[in-house]
Amino acid sequence: MATELRPIRSKADYEAALEEVERLWGAKSGTPDGDRLDVLATLIEVFEARHYPMDPPDPIEAIRFRMEQQGLTRKDLEPMIGPRNRVADVLNRKRGLSIEMIRRLHEQLGISARVLIRPSRHDKVA
Repeated sequence: MATELRPIRSKADYEAALEEVERLWGAKSGTPDGDRLDVLATLIEVFEARHYPMDPPDPIEAIRFRMEQQGLTRKDLEPMIGPRNRVADVLNRKRGLSIEMIRRLHEQLGISARVLIRPSRHDKVA
């Protein structure tokens, strides 16, 4: 019988929740095990956000990741960024993203505008 669900307050609680998620992995949605898995995943997500926060991704890394996910080439970015040389400059961090580029990348690739509007890591150093 499963233990009562409760907030994850310690590293031990976190480890136990991860073990239970592993045991429940693949449970069908809408079943008692599936519901328990969903609740545990939410509790783990909250604990991780508080104790292991992650910086949002760099905008150029986010674009490259989406390109890889969707099998896109630099040419595919031209309608969103501009001519080939501009795409190259953006991806090589020689040119920043304009507001219009950010809008088009957000609309067409679904990358969060919050991520795209951040300075790239290269911009922070310069």
